[in-house]
Amino acid sequence: MKIHFAVFVFFLTQVIGVVNAQALKVPGVVVNHIPASTKIYIGSPSICILPNGNYVASHDHFGPGSTEFQQALTAVYQSKDKGKTWAKISEIKGQFWSNLFVHQNVLYIMGTWKHHGNFIIRRSTDGGITWSEPTDNLNGLLLEGEYHTAPVPVVVFKKRIWRALESAQSNTTAWGKRYGAMMISAPIDSDLLNAASWSATNKLSYDSTYLEGKFGGWLEGNVVVTPDGKLIDFLRVATSEKGRDLAAFVNISDDGLSASFDPTTGFMDFVGGAKKFSIRYDKKSKRYWTIANMITSEFSSLAAGSVRNTLVLNSSTDLKSWTVNKVLLSHPDVKTHGFQYIDWQFEGKDIIFLSRTAFDDENGGANNYHDANFLTFHRITNFRKLTK
Repeated sequence: MKIHFAVFVFFLTQVIGVVNAQALKVPGVVVNHIPASTKIYIGSPSICILPNGNYVASHDHFGPGSTEFQQALTAVYQSKDKGKTWAKISEIKGQFWSNLFVHQNVLYIMGTWKHHGNFIIRRSTDGGITWSEPTDNLNGLLLEGEYHTAPVPVVVFKKRIWRALESAQSNTTAWGKRYGAMMISAPIDSDLLNAASWSATNKLSYDSTYLEGKFGGWLEGNVVVTPDGKLIDFLRVATSEKGRDLAAFVNISDDGLSASFDPTTGFMDFVGGAKKFSIRYDKKSKRYWTIANMITSEFSSLAAGSVRNTLVLNSSTDLKSWTVNKVLLSHPDVKTHGFQYIDWQFEGKDIIFLSRTAFDDENGGANNYHDANFLTFHRITNFRKLTK
């Protein structure tokens, strides 16, 4: 009996060893893995730090095997050891394209309830185990209709909480062209689940004349406070020009009710601008930081939005001139490998981030660079020293 048990343990050790060896090839700590054969892919990574120091992470499910167009599903995870290990703590039915954030020591998640669905917010008082239901405009249903967004930052500024999003209600259903840039805000001490607490700007629709006819749309905007104390919506830009990363900044009025754009000055070259990025300001370094996908020279002939195999840390003092401070992750293959849709947070001297990662696995790898099969956690240590 002991011999049989020993053989079993040996066999089990070998199997686990093979699986772990494969997992070790994936950069970072694997939070979740979904094989491509399921036709369900990992989307919209988001991460935040709870007041007790625990990390909470989330991602949604997209793809033909998912329910993204009916009632989307978001999975929520927790780490109690600074990201070394993770445990799934809940699933939210009816949550998509969403960001986690803590406001006044309470955890929230904000996004849509499905692909191009109502814009909603939920609250959790137990660290993400249970969530409120957005049943009506008093309980988290903020905007009815078709909206688009991603895990983008919320910003507290002038005693209000601000967030960017896009209207998807248009006379076209074409990706990019249907999106109108807008921003919402609420007083910091208001009930964030009450739709009446929130005010919205006008939406700025697609304009085919922008960029000499090469404009493909804008999306996944960031709320950013400029060095001179103004609010802007800093957006990802789609363009038909190969290999060129661009971003746009929309001006928001001081009262938060008006959005305006000057196409002669509002576009800028920006590393990673054709893919989703998040911008945050660090008071200690007095710099703006982002983690984005850089296009290296060998892939400059490709559509900018399709190049996601190199991830870099960038910073700026003025939002205009940006420096690539470090290459974080890279893979030579651009077709089935990607590190994308990064969400991140400052934590002391470090930056922690999540990646929607398309990478090799024991099941044949990712469907393509876009259809990620991993959610991975990463840490950048002593990030401020990278500017020296």
